[in-house]
Amino acid sequence: MRRPNSPSFTLPTTELTDVIKATLEVFTDNLGSGDGAGAFTPGRIKTELLSGLTVALALVPEAVAFAIVAGVHPLVGLYAAFMVGLITAVLGGRPGMISGATGALAVVMVALVAEHGVEYLFATVVLMGILQILAGIFHLGKFIRLVPHPVMLGFVNGLAIVIFLAQLTQFQVEAPDGVRDWMTGVPLATMLGLVALTMAIIWVMPKITTVVPAPLVGIGVVAGLVIAFGIDVPRVGDLASIQGGLPEFHLPVVPLTLETLRIIFPYALILAAIGLIESLLTLNLVSEITHKTGGASKECIAQGLSNTVTGIFGGMGGCAMIGQSMINMKSGGRTRLSGISAALFLLAFIMFASGAIEQIPLAALVGVMFMVVLGTFAWRSLVILRRIPMTDTLVMILVTAVTVMTDLAIAVVVGVIVSALAYAWSNATRIHARVETTDDGAKVYQIEGPLFFGSTEGFAAFFDPQNDPDTVIVDFMESRVVDQSALQAIEALAMKYEAEGKALQLRHLSHDCHKLLNRAGQLMVDSDDDPHYGIAVDYEVKTGILGGGH
Repeated sequence: MRRPNSPSFTLPTTELTDVIKATLEVFTDNLGSGDGAGAFTPGRIKTELLSGLTVALALVPEAVAFAIVAGVHPLVGLYAAFMVGLITAVLGGRPGMISGATGALAVVMVALVAEHGVEYLFATVVLMGILQILAGIFHLGKFIRLVPHPVMLGFVNGLAIVIFLAQLTQFQVEAPDGVRDWMTGVPLATMLGLVALTMAIIWVMPKITTVVPAPLVGIGVVAGLVIAFGIDVPRVGDLASIQGGLPEFHLPVVPLTLETLRIIFPYALILAAIGLIESLLTLNLVSEITHKTGGASKECIAQGLSNTVTGIFGGMGGCAMIGQSMINMKSGGRTRLSGISAALFLLAFIMFASGAIEQIPLAALVGVMFMVVLGTFAWRSLVILRRIPMTDTLVMILVTAVTVMTDLAIAVVVGVIVSALAYAWSNATRIHARVETTDDGAKVYQIEGPLFFGSTEGFAAFFDPQNDPDTVIVDFMESRVVDQSALQAIEALAMKYEAEGKALQLRHLSHDCHKLLNRAGQLMVDSDDDPHYGIAVDYEVKTGILGGGH
């Protein structure tokens, strides 16, 4: 796909072969290190290659469809699937993960392409990749651990529903007036029958043999029947032609101005966030399946590098794909070879086998994706809905709904925010105080529960400055001073006692609380005693440090 008046060159086939061979040699020692892969034997190689072939076949219609959604040529999506898939398979944080062009990114790209053109999309993808690389360098991927399990379940369920809904478009045909209508009658029955046959083969095949991945057998058998009997059903070629050559080096033709940056930066930031969230959540999901941890920062850098390269080779960018990753897992792919082979098979389809691939019935690929949906959806989450806290149930349902209605990034952010607010509210209601009086007449408030922004109001309600004795001690043995709101609450309380001519002291501060109050500018009057609390230490409060509560 050559663009007029743009700098471009095509790598010779022999040079590409040498690059691929060198890459495989570099990673040969690690290819067999996948979970459950065992030694890198001929049997393992066969399993990985067949798994990669299955994934590549499933990638074709997805990449074409997402390119159409984004408003670009189908080859732009296919090239993205190849380049993103290859680079992340080699450098990513989890062997066995599959990346490519995704719908979550495509729906964001469509507005940019419609308003500014495809060249601005390529520039945006390059900037998106740079932002993802920076996220990896600064280890921002570690914050994915803040995503609660209910959000993870909502993500999985929502994405399963999205994958299911995406397949329904294959049951539509274009009417003479250009409008797509739903199939009816014999065409619909034929399509459904072939989908059901594919699913049945995938379900039965593992009970017979695991020598060949079940999805590959399903695609092969159904494609053979359709071609042999000339059954009239939609095929891959009906979406678009996938014939093409090698991706071409192509610097985005956009003005290098601040105005261009103003246009592309918001899109790049959103795409980078969506891509990393989906990739890291898929990383966690694959890690749970394989019982091995993955490198979040490594995955961020791999995703960023792949998108940067893709942007300068005419691709639409991408991220990890949960559907294809599940196909790979279920087909036996556990090492980097499966992802590498999937990308190379996809390139081979584009360059040499487009005619054959275009004859594959969409019904077979829809059947594979329906099985992915069944395997991806967390059915057990429906069973435990009444057994888990109501807040977690609501978060799970909310994330699922938002994922389906908007996009993954918004869904995850909403889920995390709601979970955090629910957690804060729960902790805010846990603060209590037990009151004692010492032999010398001092009153001791023993605080239980964390003191932070959500519990400061309850904390202040415990005290009675007007009627308390001259010395009041606040004991934090069972509490923690967490944030600036807590410091403000302590100072405001001290000012009330100071106004009454009474003294307020703090006791049993933990070491981290001691440091926090010290950092506030000597909010407390320190003593010479060891703050590691081998003995009880009382601290007086110095007011006026934080502005007296204003």
